[in-house]
This record gives sequence, C-alpha cells and structure tokens, in this order.
Amino acid sequence: MMTHDLEEVALALVADGKGILAADETPHTLTKRFDTLGIQSTEKGRCTYREMLFTADVADFISGVILQDETIRQRGSDGTPLVQVLSKQGILAGIKVDAGAKPLAGATGETVTEGLDGLRDRLAEYRDMGARFTKWRAVIHISDILPSHACISANAHALARYAALCQEQNLVPIVEPEVLMDGAHSIERCEAVTGVVLHVVFSALHDQRVWLERMLLKPNMVIAGRDWPHPASVQEVATATMRCLRRYAPAAVPGIVFLSGGQDDRAATVHLDAINRLPETKPWKISFSYGRALQDHALETWHGQDENLAAGRRALYQRARCNSAASLSRYTEEMEPTPVSVASPPHRRGWHDD
Repeated sequence: MMTHDLEEVALALVADGKGILAADETPHTLTKRFDTLGIQSTEKGRCTYREMLFTADVADFISGVILQDETIRQRGSDGTPLVQVLSKQGILAGIKVDAGAKPLAGATGETVTEGLDGLRDRLAEYRDMGARFTKWRAVIHISDILPSHACISANAHALARYAALCQEQNLVPIVEPEVLMDGAHSIERCEAVTGVVLHVVFSALHDQRVWLERMLLKPNMVIAGRDWPHPASVQEVATATMRCLRRYAPAAVPGIVFLSGGQDDRAATVHLDAINRLPETKPWKISFSYGRALQDHALETWHGQDENLAAGRRALYQRARCNSAASLSRYTEEMEPTPVSVASPPHRRGWHDD
C-alpha cells in the first residue's frame, strides 16, 4: 500500500452507515469483565468470544475492528486467522498499539500513556500480519483542578509521535484523547477541558508533521461526570459536543468516531443520533468506535456458553444495526426491544482498560 492510499483506508472506516468495533481489551481487562459474569477467562475462551463477535454478520454496519496483540495472533475454530475472518467479510483489521496509561511522574492522580519504545518495529510486524489501522488511547482525568498542563502536553506529544510513526509505516492512526466520564464535573467543565485537550493534541500533531487527511479522531462526547447531580439532556450533550468539535477539530480530518466512554449502550446510540441530527455543517463524517457499548449485551447473552453463541451474535448485530442507523441520523426507539434508558447498570461501570 502506498502512503496516499491511507486516505482511502481512513474514508473506508467512516463509510456511510458504518463504524468501528473496538475489541481491543487486554487479557487483563477482558478477564475482569468475564469475572463479573462468572465466566472463566482462558486464552481459548477469549478467542471463542472474539470469534463470536467477528462472525456476527455485521459487515453492513462495521467497517473495521480494533484488535489487541493476543487477538491478532489467534485463529478461529476452523484454523483461519482471525484477521482473515474479518478480511473475508470486507472488514478492516486494526490494532491497539499503546502499552496503557501509567502514573505521570510528579502529577498525583494523572497518567501518561506509554508504548513508544520499539513502536516502529511493532507497527511493521502488525502491518505484515494484516493490520491496516491502529489505535492509541490517552487518558485524561478531570476534576476542579485536573488535568494539569503537564498531563495534557505529555499525552498530546505521545499521541502525535505515535501517529507520525503509524503513517510512516503505512497505517492509519486513530488518535484517541479521552476525557473520562469519571467524577462529579458539570457538562460545562467537560466541554472546557475537552476543548483544551483537542487544541493541544492538534498542535502536537502539526508539530510532528502528521497528515490529518490520513488519520481519524476518536474523542469523548461532551458529557457531565457520572457523579454530577444534574445529568445533561440528550440535546445538551449533542449541542455541546458539536460546538466543541467545530471549534477544535480541523476540517481536514476525514472522520470522527466517538468512544462510548462508559455510557450505557443505548445512551451512546441516542447521543450519536442526536449529534448527527444537528443542523450545523459537519466537515467530517461522524460515526462510532464503541467497545462496551457494542459488546455488553453480546457478552451477557453469550455468558461463556457455546450454546449461546448464535444468540450472542444476534445481540451484537442488533447493537451494530442501531449504531449504524444513528450514524445516519435514522435511529428510532422502535428499533430497540425495550424502552431506551440512559442509566448505566452498576455491573457495567468502571471497566476502563489498562
């Protein structure tokens, strides 16, 4: 693939009505999710679960899947590499390449994402294994005094260096600066912090000579903290999110694929639909790159039992279909089997990746 083809990959990932399945949880994180439901976590069991997701016949709704190092090396039940299971359906394989958020020295309560050491060689290996895009997640904690400039700057610099290396290795980088939902902050505080983070991130991307046309942005929605006593309405979330993006996300970026960030699966769908329904001009495609908001019901339905594999596939198909409709501003509550709720069940909270 020549470098200019990266623009085609980026556009393919945000094709009309399609989004990205984030299935890049580390074995440690997926084990925590399995434990919550009483599912034994083994390498074989994790592979079975991933294969269930990848064979759910969702190619009409899913353009790409983000894998993790363990998963990109696995084979399905018939011996076919999971990357090929996806490619045979026309779904692009991506790969999480960061090493997780670690404590930031001298900054209590803040983290910086590591993983730049040896990244060039790892990218080349993943490229040879069939990956066509990548993901790196920065984690920004928010409070009345956080984040610090040092935290934002360190994470923005890492994101930019990662993105530059990916484009050098002919991989489309997904740049993910996540301002967490955890905390008791207002939607106004989230919007202010998200704006600063995006401003610093795009400044760093410019400094590292990253081609904006050959990347995707994966931001949080602008939403009040989980413990804020006055949750924002769906329309308030949509309006604040769009206002922030129009101010800080350059039009050259071909697509914005939101993370769900701990939102309930249906709330993430409702918010995505509301954002796409806003009348403001949108210079980028707006879609989704959801993990839990796509997987939760499928995982609960499967519950580690082979006899539930078909039902688990249907559960993923349903959520992917709803989010596809939301990306086209065509979602309706009638598409859901039960009334929409924006409250996240307790057992689904706190599942942040390493």
